[in-house]
Amino acid sequence: MSASGTAATGQVEHMLRQVAPGRYDAYEALLQALADGSAGQVWMLLWHGRAGSPDAQYGNMEVDGLGYAPCVTSAQELSVSGWNRAHEVVSGRDIARALYPERWGIWLNPHAPGGGVGIPWLDLRRIATGLDRMPAGPLRLSEPAVEIPQFYALLTQNAHRTPAVRSLRRAWVHPALGAPYLTIGLDLYDTGPASVDAVRAMMQQSIGAVPEGLPVSTVAMSDEYDPVTMWLRANSRPFYDREAHGAPQAAPGYGYPPAAPRAY
Repeated sequence: MSASGTAATGQVEHMLRQVAPGRYDAYEALLQALADGSAGQVWMLLWHGRAGSPDAQYGNMEVDGLGYAPCVTSAQELSVSGWNRAHEVVSGRDIARALYPERWGIWLNPHAPGGGVGIPWLDLRRIATGLDRMPAGPLRLSEPAVEIPQFYALLTQNAHRTPAVRSLRRAWVHPALGAPYLTIGLDLYDTGPASVDAVRAMMQQSIGAVPEGLPVSTVAMSDEYDPVTMWLRANSRPFYDREAHGAPQAAPGYGYPPAAPRAY
């Protein structure tokens, strides 16, 4: 291994030692070290086969209902762990790309005192796609409490004029690090370039009605891996729904469907 690789591995182990309950800053630094290109390497423990063989299979463990593949952070830790089967050295980014679509995380140094540290698949996705592109978890999600009726009214009008939009939802997102913000969930009929451009223009035309200093983001309702999207699907109703737009409402109120028709 090169000197730079050795230094990066040392950084992963250094940050791993800093992680403790509530230390989200240290955990985020650990993710940064793992995402450090080919230098942020891990030693994946193989339960079957050898590195590069068709039958190679990572080990697995389950913690709190989530699946993890165990690994170690250096050749020295591999020796200390007593692992006597094969292993595979992989960059943190490459293993993140391989595992998160299957909803598997990695568990660093499970043999260590205290049991090591788990990186769940949601954070592997952040490593794979760019840590600066997604909020740091765990996220606190809720219905927005901020009152901005002018923005919602303008956005609804512009959405109705944008044929690609099926519906819109909203959530208040409070990341582990950084300021809370409003997210708009975009449910589109298709995600082709023309539709994406039209929806981007819709948001740009509407964002002027947002009070200064209030951050607004968007998520695609078609993204099956985004935690905000998953929360929106499970816990919210659209505030704009094209297929229900213009339908008579039995009573006003956010988020409730119209009453069933009476039989005569």
